Amino acid sequence: MPVLSIRTNVSKDKIPDDFLTTSTDVLFKMLGKPRQYYAVHILPDQMMSFSGTTEPCALVSLGCIGKLGLEENKGHTKTLMEHIQSTLGVEPTRMYISFNNEREQDVGYNMKTFAE
Repeated sequence: MPVLSIRTNVSKDKIPDDFLTTSTDVLFKMLGKPRQYYAVHILPDQMMSFSGTTEPCALVSLGCIGKLGLEENKGHTKTLMEHIQSTLGVEPTRMYISFNNEREQDVGYNMKTFAE
């Protein structure tokens, strides 16, 4: 159930048409979960500042059942920041990524939780 959410002040017209697809591909390579469970959400045109300026910036969160942790997140940070920088033009010094290691019983899908 990997869910990638990105809030950014980058305008919608600067988001590549294939951004959702390429982001799913990046997540699939990174996490290896079945492709059917990935969700990617981007919220452009946000009123945001980072370090006191309104240059392109982003607040990113990645939720997943497993595949996250101290060592894994080091690689995930590099991979996601490279992807966001190359596709949205947001510098790594202008974004934060929050990782949320979800518990199976706390995520619902298809009328049940992943613990069932």
